[in-house]
Amino acid sequence: MKEHIRILGIDDSPFSFEDESAEIVGALVRTPNYIEAVMKSEIDVDGWNSTRNVAEMVRASRYRENISMIFLDGIALGGFNVVDISKLSEDVGIPVASISRKRPDMESIRIALEKKFDDWKERFELITKNEIKKVETEHNPIYVQHVGIGFAELKSVIRKSTVRGALPEPIRVAHLIVTAFKRGESYGRA
Repeated sequence: MKEHIRILGIDDSPFSFEDESAEIVGALVRTPNYIEAVMKSEIDVDGWNSTRNVAEMVRASRYRENISMIFLDGIALGGFNVVDISKLSEDVGIPVASISRKRPDMESIRIALEKKFDDWKERFELITKNEIKKVETEHNPIYVQHVGIGFAELKSVIRKSTVRGALPEPIRVAHLIVTAFKRGESYGRA
């Protein structure tokens, strides 16, 4: 990929499980840290529309042709509204990676899904569909699942887009914006 690429970082708003929906924000960042655009959409808490709604948000954007990569803050948004990163990448024609600060505990996730959802197997299959890989950073490692891009190239993109700390700037910025939308002021770590 080119030196200065545009990455869309997506994060969800703080929510409670009594909420019907959660906002999602996309921050389009030109590496390493120039914010070019912000977009938003909504998804159902614990629903099944995150893949579709993210794809629609991307396709509707006037910046669509400039987006080189999508970074998601985790594989699920709005609770367990799991993003099918393979389908998302195919639908929008852009590589997609989910990024987490901590290695997901698949056994705990499976147990939580089994307790809460009749369709837990389908959700768990999506969560475990792509291998989780560790990426070393200058600070703590991060964990990724990716489609549409090789692992070596993804690590390079992560390095180019990480200004400070472990998380790439597009996710960090999306987190700040969506938290401020919901709470009036940004807080916490993505």
